[in-house]
Amino acid sequence: MKVFDSKDIRNVGLIGHKACGKTSAAEAALWTAKATNRLGSTQQHTSVLDFEPEEQKRVMSTSTALGVLEWKKTKINILDTPGDGNFLKDTRTCMQAMDGVVCVVSARDGVEPMTERVFNWASDMGLPRVFLISKMDAENASFETAFKDIKDHLCSDATAVQMPIGSQHDFKGIVDLLSQKAYMFGADDTGAVTETEIPADMKDAAEEARNALIEDIATNDESLMEKFFEGNLTTEEIVAGLKESMSAGMIVPVFCGSGTMNQGVNLLMDFLVDAFPSPVDAPAKKGKVKDEAAERAPDPDGPVAALVFKTIVDQHAGKISVMRVLSGTVRGDETLHNERRANTPTERFGHLNVVLGKKLEAVDAVPVGDIFAVAKLKDVVTSDTLSVDGFVADTIQLAPPLISRALKAADKGAEDKIGAALQRIVEEDPGLVISRDESSGQLLLNGTGQQHIEVTVEKMARKFGVNCVLELPRIPYLETFTVPVKNVEGKHKKQTGGAGQFGVAFMDFEPAERGSGLVFEDAIVGGSIPRQFIPSVEKGVRKAMARGVIAGYPVVDVHVRLFDGKYHPVDSKDVAFQMAGSKGFKLAAAKARPVLLEPIMNMEIMVPEENMGDVMGDVNTRRGRVSGSEPVGKYVVIKAAMPMAEVQSYEATLRSMTQGRGSFTMEPSHMEAVPPNIQEKIVKDSGFVVHEDED
Repeated sequence: MKVFDSKDIRNVGLIGHKACGKTSAAEAALWTAKATNRLGSTQQHTSVLDFEPEEQKRVMSTSTALGVLEWKKTKINILDTPGDGNFLKDTRTCMQAMDGVVCVVSARDGVEPMTERVFNWASDMGLPRVFLISKMDAENASFETAFKDIKDHLCSDATAVQMPIGSQHDFKGIVDLLSQKAYMFGADDTGAVTETEIPADMKDAAEEARNALIEDIATNDESLMEKFFEGNLTTEEIVAGLKESMSAGMIVPVFCGSGTMNQGVNLLMDFLVDAFPSPVDAPAKKGKVKDEAAERAPDPDGPVAALVFKTIVDQHAGKISVMRVLSGTVRGDETLHNERRANTPTERFGHLNVVLGKKLEAVDAVPVGDIFAVAKLKDVVTSDTLSVDGFVADTIQLAPPLISRALKAADKGAEDKIGAALQRIVEEDPGLVISRDESSGQLLLNGTGQQHIEVTVEKMARKFGVNCVLELPRIPYLETFTVPVKNVEGKHKKQTGGAGQFGVAFMDFEPAERGSGLVFEDAIVGGSIPRQFIPSVEKGVRKAMARGVIAGYPVVDVHVRLFDGKYHPVDSKDVAFQMAGSKGFKLAAAKARPVLLEPIMNMEIMVPEENMGDVMGDVNTRRGRVSGSEPVGKYVVIKAAMPMAEVQSYEATLRSMTQGRGSFTMEPSHMEAVPPNIQEKIVKDSGFVVHEDED
């Protein structure tokens, strides 16, 4: 592909709820610009952008796909993002490469939960935004209803710049309020339109809508307002005012069309070329050089710096790093520094490529603001910055994962393959985290939701031939004593013909402060136990505590006071006093009324105001405790504490209760005794049998 000047580049993100028509609109744009050889369809599995089998199976995007096209001598990089809540972290990361967004809203379904979330992200980032009311040809589609929904629930600054001619099966054209022209669709799917006059029965409505548009534009500029009242505003002044107001975030234009029928997408592309900012209009990227604050302006002659905003892992081509040039011009065989990777501080580029779906096309150079991909870099991951001078760009910090699932190999002998496959998959998906539970030894895959993790496991099987079984992680319960037990004799005596084993330890046991573990007090006086054997008693107690006494979980928070004992000058040895400590502990456990402790999580749950009561009620049914709430815009943040065992299934429930609008964060708080009825079930399910020490 030819190299474009930065001012002739547009980086456009398509955002919105799943199944709102983003990918269909992107496919229509690619086909209209002849970047593809047919109009791709998600329903027919011919989409260039939703090419992964997991996406075709679910008929939705699970990862941001990239497309590139030329329109009116301008290069448009399209980033088609996921709209399902399970995969929005990829959307969030890729928004760092966008200079503007098209927020797609279905004319049939209106504003949906994830639309609200991603639109707010774009607003917070200061990105210019436009709406596309899509699926105008669908049954029950209504431009007026969707537009009102946008105004009422998403953006009061939304302003229509188009009106549909007909709707549903009779959607046949668009009125452009800026040019005061009508555009009628052709019979084929090429996107061709015929310019004509506004239909007579729509002229009054179009005039009223145009005046509302002009008034919205003029409100933001005093000189335009004067000309507006005088009736002297030209079309050029209106368009210039719209562009300025849109860039300042004071107006969000609204378009309409259908991606599946390729209707109206070309008119939207005209606007993107004419009104969306180029990369040279972007603000300087903030960051650091050697821990000193720095920034990189989008200067084509500046020091080269590029941000990795996406990683693609292909089982054949290897790892592909997708980047946006922050400064300078990148050329093939470039050698850049990666300050975040001490082991491989420099990376040498091979071929530079543009990305269209799963295809790569070579390009000679990449100017500032453009997007490109490089394969097989040594040690580069998403959010790394590659630069000539060690510049590291500030990047978006993602929220921690919400759920965990334990992984084990479905096939015997395949355990070693899981780790390697997981590592490669995680490189591709910023929303995934691998961990290992220290108490259970389970390998954990942490993600945004159940579907997120299921898709990951499917990818592992397809790409790397590793089949896994998902399980709920084992809750890291602990055990502890609740009452003191005094004067316990731990005695070990064994005679086998030669030298025997002998050790006696007298101990007191009592509950200790939560979080203290084992507090071992040496109160021996008079040499009743030789000094060298006192650590042996403690070691024996620790071994017994690690095995548990009621359900096999480690015992914690016990104060042990060793105050007396007996020994034999020949038969006493380390192992004998270890056994004495262990046996004494078990005798005490039988009388100390041990209980299970469970981890409690501190949670902040953000939900729409109308769901607040239901969510609080659900928290209570999960043995949670609400400590307070505070409003945040249209949302409420509920602060609560909830047992980890109840959190494992909470993500799906919250998503269902709030239609996907709710979210939560959590962090470990403390350990707390399990209620007796629940403890009884846990103990029964554990199948725990007390281990008897050999005499």
